Amino acid sequence: MKLLNRGGDTTRRDRVVWQTASLLLAYPDEDWARQLDTVADLLTHLHGPARELLALAHTELSALAPRQAAEEYVATFDLRRRSTMYLTYWTAGDTRNRGVAMLAFVTAYRNSGAQAPKSEAPDHLPVVLEFAARVDPVAGRRLLAEHRVPIEVLQESLAESGSVYAHVVAAVCTTLPRATDQEVQRAQRLAQAGPPAEAVGLQPFTLTVPPRRTTEGAGHG
Repeated sequence: MKLLNRGGDTTRRDRVVWQTASLLLAYPDEDWARQLDTVADLLTHLHGPARELLALAHTELSALAPRQAAEEYVATFDLRRRSTMYLTYWTAGDTRNRGVAMLAFVTAYRNSGAQAPKSEAPDHLPVVLEFAARVDPVAGRRLLAEHRVPIEVLQESLAESGSVYAHVVAAVCTTLPRATDQEVQRAQRLAQAGPPAEAVGLQPFTLTVPPRRTTEGAGHG
C-alpha cells in the first residue's frame, strides 16, 4: 500500500496505523482475504503497542470464515447502538445538527482534493481513517482528534462486549493526543447515556473503503 510521502517518521507511522485500522474495520466483503493480506504487509512496517493491538485483531479475524466474519461485523456494528462507527451519531441526534456536523468532514475532504464519498457516510470511522492515511494526514488527524471522545467511547463499548474490534480502535487511540480531563468527563457521560436514540436518514457517502452491505442488516446512517 503506497502512502503519500508527507510528514516525518511519526506521521508516517500513524498513517500506517490508520490505513491498517481502516482495512480491519471495513465490512468483510468479497475482497476480505486480499485486505487481510494487505494488513499483514502493513504490519511489517509497524512496531510497538499499536502493532501489537492490530496484529492481535488481524490474527483473530483471519481465523474466521468469511461468512462468520461478516456476521460478527453486523452483530457488532449494526445491532448494537453503542458500537456505531458513525462519529457524529454519538453527539448529534437530529437531522439538521448531524448534517452540519458531517459537513465538516465533507469540507475537509474537498479542501484536500478528495471527492466527497458516495456510498458511505463521511463520518464513518474507516472512511476518516483512510482519508487520514492516504490523502491528508494533517486534516485527517484533526478530524480524528476532534472526535476523540466518540472514538474512546466506541473503544470502551467494544471492549466491554469482548469484541476483537476493540483492539483496532485502541490502536487508533494511540495516535491521538492524550484526552483532557474535560474530554474524559464527556466520554463518561456519553458512555452512560449512549448515542442519541434518533437515527437520521441522510444520503450516505464513501472513499475507497468498501461500503457496508446494502441488502442485510440495518445501519445507523
